[in-house]
Amino acid sequence: MSELPADVVLMWGLKDTARRGPKPSLTVDDITQAAIELADAEGLAAVSMARVAERLGNSTMALYRHVKSKDDLLTLMSDAALEHPEPMPEGIDWRTGLTFWADNVLTVTRQHTWYSQLTLSGPPTGPKNLAWFDSALSVLADTGLSEEGKVGVVMGLLTYVHGQIRLSLDLAAGFADKPELFSRYGAVLKAVVDPQRLPALARVLAAGVFDTEITYEESDNEDFDFGLQLYLDGVAGFIERTCG
Repeated sequence: MSELPADVVLMWGLKDTARRGPKPSLTVDDITQAAIELADAEGLAAVSMARVAERLGNSTMALYRHVKSKDDLLTLMSDAALEHPEPMPEGIDWRTGLTFWADNVLTVTRQHTWYSQLTLSGPPTGPKNLAWFDSALSVLADTGLSEEGKVGVVMGLLTYVHGQIRLSLDLAAGFADKPELFSRYGAVLKAVVDPQRLPALARVLAAGVFDTEITYEESDNEDFDFGLQLYLDGVAGFIERTCG
């Protein structure tokens, strides 16, 4: 399997493990699951090869026989932490399907608050990530889009979803730390916004958009759903221009 990237070989379990003797007491799956449990309990910053080894009751060097670096471990975690996608309901149209898919991505990644902190260093290649990719592509089968067009739609949607996940976690943390920055946002803007310099924003304030006290909870999907439907409106226009 030398022709494949090392992280792909690792995620798909393609490494030649044929050996004589008893079955190894430690596996890549064991290490990955322990790292996920550690990140869930203490955050991504707590994950190190030494801490994972301690959790497993093994030496750090024992881990390195299976996973060569922390970067490789994070790559494994980025795929293993995902559940397999929910089967698409039968008979739904592409828009309902992509909404269902995006909502499920949000639900799954919120189970691991550290997930949004992972660095995305390339396109999806792990088995679970590719299962999600395939699920979204399948919804577009009857749209008339080219295969390239389908990929573009799904990658754009993925960018939106992951961006919203990161933003929601950051804002939820900010609200928990300094709720007054949110609750007094409208009053603060009215004190500093000059209609001559910031006319569009002044019109927003005059319309009372920020008069209601702002609160923020990570589980509030209103902004996510609004942005998602705007994106899908754009996809609908793309399909109409391309295939109509």
